[in-house]
Formats: sequence, C-alpha cells, structure tokens
Amino acid sequence: MSDFSQPFAAARADGSNPSAFETLGEGGHPVLGALYEVPARQGRAVQVKRGEVLTIINTYGSQVADFWAFCTADPGEHLSMEHLRPSLRKLCPTVGDALVTNRRRAILTFLSDSSKGVHDTLVASCDIHRYRDLGHSGYHDNCTDNLRMALAAIDVVLPRVPCPFNLWMNTPAHANGDMVWLPPVSQQGDAVSFRAEMDLIAVVSACPMDLLPINGADAVPRSLALSVSTAS
Repeated sequence: MSDFSQPFAAARADGSNPSAFETLGEGGHPVLGALYEVPARQGRAVQVKRGEVLTIINTYGSQVADFWAFCTADPGEHLSMEHLRPSLRKLCPTVGDALVTNRRRAILTFLSDSSKGVHDTLVASCDIHRYRDLGHSGYHDNCTDNLRMALAAIDVVLPRVPCPFNLWMNTPAHANGDMVWLPPVSQQGDAVSFRAEMDLIAVVSACPMDLLPINGADAVPRSLALSVSTAS
C-alpha cells in the first residue's frame, strides 16, 4: 500500500503485475496488422505513427478499457479529457471528432465505433486508494498502476496521470447530477478505431474493477485486443 509520507510520484507504481515487463512487440512497436491481447487486469503500451490506425476490440463485450495517448516527442503532451469536452462542446466524443491534447492539438481522430457509443470522459482511472475506499484490503490491480508499468516497460517515464478516455464505461449522469455505475451496453467484438494525428504512445488497460458492475453484471474483468494498421 502507498506510503502517504512519501511525495507523490506519477511514475511510481504501488504494486506489480506483468504490465511492468510484457510489451506488444519490441519496445511497444507492433507488427502492423497483427492482433495483440491486453490481458485481463493488465495494461499495455503501443507506439503508433502519424497516419496509422489504432483499433481496440472489446473481445467479450463487457470489458471497460481505460485509454490514454501521449505525444511521442513530449509525453507531457497527452490526450486530455478536460480539454476535449470544451473543444467538442459535449461530454463524450463520437465518430468524426478530433481528440485533443492539453495543448489543444489533435492527437487522434475518432474513425469508427461499432458499439452504441456509450463511453466515459469524467471518471479518473482506478487506483489502490479507490479500492481501499470500496472496502478492499491489501493491494489490488488498478488502471493507474497499469499505465505506470506499461510506459515503464518501454522506457517512458510517466510525467503525470491524466484522466483516461474510458471506452465502453457506462456511468451516465442524471439530470440532478447523480452518477450511476452500470454494466457496459457494448457487445462481443465491438471495436473503436482512431487515426493518429501525430506520433504517439497509446496505453490500454483492461480495467481490473471487480467491486462494481462496470465490467459486466458479473463484475469479472476480461481481456481486450488491439491492432495497429496503415490507413485504408
């Protein structure tokens, strides 16, 4: 468990799993067109060149993906939910939208979405403190650590922990401001695709949440899949 007497360090993970050493290709450089698994409860980083297309697949239909993108030349510039929402004037992007960084530059374009388009841009990635607040004792795999470890595995130091784009996460806000935590409405094999508008490093975490039904009514985390291809 984190020692709160230590200063916060964005890149320092609070625990470990294979995200810390398993990579998709050498140094996160994928074979174009190859399909890669992101194991349940883990995260992986992948290098995507400008103009290439990243596709993320909800293999079982019920799994949430915490998703980040960082500028390769300067990881301090990253996909930013806080900047995305005012840029789009809506809470969630849809096909055709430009996804912007904390410098308000397009880093990705949302190309396709075979699901019903229910995603989340409001909720921070889970961490050990979230699981503690939910009553879990001891270490629990979490998306924040998966991000830290996936980047460290390809020798990238995480400068900060941005809010993720939570693909397929169904946490609608009601008119009175309340939020609810519901299973995804996505189906087996649903996929989203993004075109890289700059060289970037994407990180996908198969969210380990098993205390709330965000990964399906059975609350069982499952694997995801991804591929990188040239634009058609």
